Amino acid sequence: MNRYELREVIENGEGSGVELKRDEVEPSDLAKEVVAFANFAGGVIILGVEDDGSVFGTTRPNLEEWVAELCRASVDPPLIPYVEWFREFEPGRDLAVVRILTGPDKPYAHSHKGRRTYLIRVGSTNREATTDELQRMFQAAGRLLYGMKPAPGAGFDDLDQRRLRNYFEDVLDGDAPSASDTSQWLELLTNVDLMVREGEVSAPTIDGLLLFGRNPKRHLPQSGVRGLVFAGEGPDYAAQADEDLRGPLAPLLDANGEIVEAGLVDQALAFVQRHTHSSASLEGGRRIDRDQYPPEVLRELVVNALVHRDYSVRGVDVGMSVFTDRLEVVSPGRLPNTVTIEGLRDGVRYARNQTLVNVMRDYGYVDFRGMGLRTKAIPGMLAHNGTQPEFDEPGESFRVRLLNEQAQ
Repeated sequence: MNRYELREVIENGEGSGVELKRDEVEPSDLAKEVVAFANFAGGVIILGVEDDGSVFGTTRPNLEEWVAELCRASVDPPLIPYVEWFREFEPGRDLAVVRILTGPDKPYAHSHKGRRTYLIRVGSTNREATTDELQRMFQAAGRLLYGMKPAPGAGFDDLDQRRLRNYFEDVLDGDAPSASDTSQWLELLTNVDLMVREGEVSAPTIDGLLLFGRNPKRHLPQSGVRGLVFAGEGPDYAAQADEDLRGPLAPLLDANGEIVEAGLVDQALAFVQRHTHSSASLEGGRRIDRDQYPPEVLRELVVNALVHRDYSVRGVDVGMSVFTDRLEVVSPGRLPNTVTIEGLRDGVRYARNQTLVNVMRDYGYVDFRGMGLRTKAIPGMLAHNGTQPEFDEPGESFRVRLLNEQAQ
């Protein structure tokens, strides 16, 4: 940041990434600003400026050491701030810009007099994080495995034993306990992280219920897919189709590996097939049918949305919207801390829900290299119609958009 840019920032005033402070501020108050920025998207604290933007200048001796010490003593886990000086910003008045990056060890807490407070930045103010926001920060940082928690109110009978037996005997080519041997089932499922024991009570994990539940939505309302079809290029109230797709992720297979009862992935793919058209052409006297979107690309995107979504975001299903010019798949939850859209394009691998990834890989839904976007989705669309999937993060979600010929 140069002097011109700094003056422009000051003139624009406080916002979601900027805080103006006199350096006479109490250490505890400044630590709160640091925590809120670190738990959000980072920001700058300009020391030596009044709230109205008038330049007062810094007065505190050893200011840089003071800032570093409060970031160590009053922020947990400690942060190392970057302090940039602007000497003589105005005659006789220095400014210090404290830059706080989004923290790699979220969530950060303000520690003061034995009390820990988790703060986030909202506009130009700070507020305490809600329980759900705090839980998502722990999960995004890999400090909480949400899928390993017990599914609320669920028991062994809420799991589909047909699918479980199918998985252990046919997919894994192993053995499964008899239907009547509940204790052996509980031991097996606990060992593979599909159930968890708390005291004398055993319950399916959230991952276990998502994969093999009889009716996952009963206990996890956010576990489905909402499919919408619109007549134009934008959403409107008069949707041509609005379907609530529900069920476990895992399909039920017969002895030949054919699907007897579709899991959620195949239900979502069937929805797209019903509501998109195919075209036909002749090549060398042969009729060639061509889907509007390549099946292998759709499969990759649907699987990713269901396997990698943030299930701690309650009350929101994975969204699939079919427009005349495109198809969008929206997965609740932003990308984890260290993952960027550019990294996804380059083939970075991550697993928010490792148990879901492992089991769906056993069924053949997940690429063994974990690079399906790079090796399937992107080249698949380029070969299909010369476009690439578009990625963005609107709000607290991750969206993939596929364009069709009408958009070109």
